[in-house]
Amino acid sequence: MSTTTAAAPSPASPATLRKVIAGSLIGTTIEWYDFFLYGAAAALVFNKLFFPKADPLTGAMLAFATYALGFVARPLGGIVFGHFGDRIGRKRLLMVSLVLMGASSAAIGLLPTYASAGAAAPIALTLLRLIQGFAVGGEWGGAVLMAAEYGDPKRRGVWAGWPQVGVPAGNLIAAAILAIMSQVQSNADFLAWGWRVPFLLSIVLVAIGWWVRVSLEETPVFQAMEKNEETLPRAPLVEALQKRPGGIAIGAGLRLGENICFYVITAFSLTYITDVSHMSRGVALNALLVGAAVEVVAMPFFSWLSDRIGRRWVYAFGAAGQAIWAFAFFRMLDTGATPMVIAAMVVGLVFHGAMYGPQAAFIAELFPTRFRYSGASFAYQATSVVAGSLAPIIAVALLKTYHSSLPISIYVAAACVVSVVSALIARETKGKSWAEIDAETP
Repeated sequence: MSTTTAAAPSPASPATLRKVIAGSLIGTTIEWYDFFLYGAAAALVFNKLFFPKADPLTGAMLAFATYALGFVARPLGGIVFGHFGDRIGRKRLLMVSLVLMGASSAAIGLLPTYASAGAAAPIALTLLRLIQGFAVGGEWGGAVLMAAEYGDPKRRGVWAGWPQVGVPAGNLIAAAILAIMSQVQSNADFLAWGWRVPFLLSIVLVAIGWWVRVSLEETPVFQAMEKNEETLPRAPLVEALQKRPGGIAIGAGLRLGENICFYVITAFSLTYITDVSHMSRGVALNALLVGAAVEVVAMPFFSWLSDRIGRRWVYAFGAAGQAIWAFAFFRMLDTGATPMVIAAMVVGLVFHGAMYGPQAAFIAELFPTRFRYSGASFAYQATSVVAGSLAPIIAVALLKTYHSSLPISIYVAAACVVSVVSALIARETKGKSWAEIDAETP
């Protein structure tokens, strides 16, 4: 049986590697800023401006429903961007995703509300959210592979982990800008126009991201594969499903708990803090701000640790810790004490960082070069449809039905147990070269 292995390109220079990491991190931060900004706005603004006739929790469910549609579009984005990313390269697709995300986010900032446009307002909001989801569906795979395929095997967890930092960093910036706007404006002004400013800032941020990314070169392993047209896949996702179904299943299992706990913490908890714990919007946003800042620092550590002791154990630690913390999290929010709310958010996001830091390298190493973009993107994005997209909606529904946070804690913990099992049954891949990983697939 013949195998197709990737050539072993010479290592990138430190200057080139720094440039790649900066481009991946900055671009990912900008795109996730746009994506999370919608989540925070769905919890605090959209339920009032686009679904004003519903009671608070029902309005929140409707707002989160439009939020969820962005996740539905992500697998399609992952499939389309993954296909062309495996066919024509990682970089070109990254540029397209950046522009799509920025344009759709800026357009949200210009939308009329229900009061002035009626039903057309939530419909337009929904369409733009779908475009956001499609764009971010292609972003993750490209950004991660740009970093991972440049980095050396011994430090791949660190290099691939830097684009992951863009997720809490984007969340941090989104929460910070919303918190500032909330502090300097009255509630009436914030609802009238203040919420639009962060969305319109996307235009400036995308221009910065474009400038940083435009000078990046394609990854060495893809360039090596591209020289031989026979190694370029005709249908990369089909190959991934046929040759690495186990990799897709493990990647999806790794994502399940991580994705659900993250959106319960960063999206649903904002509604819980304001509508159930009856604390201010400022407290909710500041707690998220502190938690995101701590996770930005914690994630590189866990990425580094995964290069030392392995992806499996670091990931399992984060998932198991999150499963236990889910029961303490809402108890601390229920106290109504600001320090307890901040502590709950910080610890929850640190456990999430233990999963999310090593995740990029872990999932990328499940697939060979010829269909790595497609396989990794599909495993990553398809899970978000049943995990992150539904997590806030399911959490609100459980709260409305049982009038208790305990079922929500059980829901989060069960998902995290799936991630623990997935991490433990996966093969350890730290330190393997791409040529070794490619050689394992016929």
